[in-house]
Amino acid sequence: MKAVVIGGGLGGLATALRLRARGWQVVVCEANPTLGGKMNRFARDCLVFDTGPSLITMPHVFRELYTAVGEHLEDHVSFMPVRPFADYHFSSGAHVLCPAGIDEWRSVVGELEPRDVRGVDRLYEVGRKVYELSARTFFRRSPLSPPSLRELMAFRFLPLRDAWGNYARTVERHIRNPLLRMIYLRYATYVGSSPYCCPATLLVIPYIEQAFGAWHVQGGLYSIVESLARLAADRGVELRTSARVAAIERNPQRATGVRLADGNCIVADAVVMNGDSAATAELLDRKVEIDAASRSMSGVVLLCRASQSNLRAHHTVFFSADYAAEFDQLTVERKFPEDPTVYISAPRVTDETASSGFFAMANAPAIAKPWSGRDVELAIDAVRRRLDTAGIHLNGEDVLDVWHPGRFAQAYLAPYGSIYGANSHGWRNAFLRTPNRSRDLRGLYFVGGSSHPGGGTPTVLLSAGITAGLVDGDARA
Repeated sequence: MKAVVIGGGLGGLATALRLRARGWQVVVCEANPTLGGKMNRFARDCLVFDTGPSLITMPHVFRELYTAVGEHLEDHVSFMPVRPFADYHFSSGAHVLCPAGIDEWRSVVGELEPRDVRGVDRLYEVGRKVYELSARTFFRRSPLSPPSLRELMAFRFLPLRDAWGNYARTVERHIRNPLLRMIYLRYATYVGSSPYCCPATLLVIPYIEQAFGAWHVQGGLYSIVESLARLAADRGVELRTSARVAAIERNPQRATGVRLADGNCIVADAVVMNGDSAATAELLDRKVEIDAASRSMSGVVLLCRASQSNLRAHHTVFFSADYAAEFDQLTVERKFPEDPTVYISAPRVTDETASSGFFAMANAPAIAKPWSGRDVELAIDAVRRRLDTAGIHLNGEDVLDVWHPGRFAQAYLAPYGSIYGANSHGWRNAFLRTPNRSRDLRGLYFVGGSSHPGGGTPTVLLSAGITAGLVDGDARA
């Protein structure tokens, strides 16, 4: 049996490895010159940057992948704990250092607002219940697969009022301190969504961070991609780069392979889409209108060279002066905010020293209008203004590379530059993402952050496990 995977991102490589372990021949077609998709690397002037995810959670999911293909994680990549989790700075001049460890965090919360210790515990309790339910159901199977009686019974433990309400209102109901509120509201942006529009089920995100920790990888997160690519190549997976897929070939009954932009065809028993699932219609020559408002946020990313002596943590966040107004501009006015919140990742070289470069990102809307050079300049200026207030001053020579929604759209076939596929606004969008198996075309499957169970590196690997199981199971049925 032969499978072709469209896209060599984390989900595509993990699916290829799992299928190869089950005896499949696998070809991975990556449009770009390097594997990894949005989990990639940029190097210039002796500086090396991860250009996608900047931390890892749920390391046991990575360990399970390596175990599934007969390897030990520790033989290939070295995970390092991120401590503290983050350093949060506010326009008032206040800052909050978030330590790794729930007891230490409770102490910080108690100093800011003693009554909020109970509120934080309640938010984590909701997140814990959502996680435990998801681990039994959502993370284990495709949404099209009928749940077992045991899975259905597990839903009785879900805290309905807090989990199904609005995320921001739930946070504000339990947390009084305005700084703590902003910290918890920000977690929704981890999946490219607005905290004012998504369901409180996303409280699973801060719970996962506290329960399983935040992790970096020695040599950068791209080391994971390199490791998986080596394992795949060693096992006989064919890895093709600069191999853009122009079309999914099919007959009336099923997908039969792909046609590359150079005209060559690859015949296969299964086609796995690891790109944005919304781009599949174009590959099938179907005309489907994609609503930009339904897409997750994009971003403006600056890869910078600068002294980091004033950054104390691996992750630093500089909040805008008005968080609600920022998201109104992002989701209602659908424009880059005049005063954006800026996230900085400055990986630690040692426990005491940061690298001499950093990754700065601000949320941007996924919009149908192409990004002009002037749009990019205005966004960079807004990011600089926010960093200026924090004492981080960038000149033109400090900015080595810039990513914006138009570039994300072109490089990754991501409609409107959306990074996480559909947004998580409303419980349907949060939970009913593209299924791992096509509803209407046999032999076509989906994997990655835009498909079930959603965005984020661990959930992408969970997606790969579900998808590989469906591909192999269907073939053997």
